[in-house]
Amino acid sequence: MNGIIPDMIPDSYRLISRKIGVLIMRKTYRLEGLGCANCAAKMERAIGRLEGVKSATVNFLTTKLIIDAEDTEMDRIEQEARKIIKKIEPYCEMK
Repeated sequence: MNGIIPDMIPDSYRLISRKIGVLIMRKTYRLEGLGCANCAAKMERAIGRLEGVKSATVNFLTTKLIIDAEDTEMDRIEQEARKIIKKIEPYCEMK
């Protein structure tokens, strides 16, 4: 896993599945300023449709976004998710 000791991986970034040549990672984000359950559902659907995303879950009550995606695509997916969130709810911050 890129020379990283598993105990040193932050809680927000975990290995979920290992297939031949593909690592599926889980990353958890806090959605500060999320104020609408319908918006949370829209975010979940839009992020879940991004290429490379295996699953996306937005919990309105805990204000958490969880993305399971291919490790090599996570940076791109994170940037696209930020754009989606800003488009749906402009004052919401993904942290």
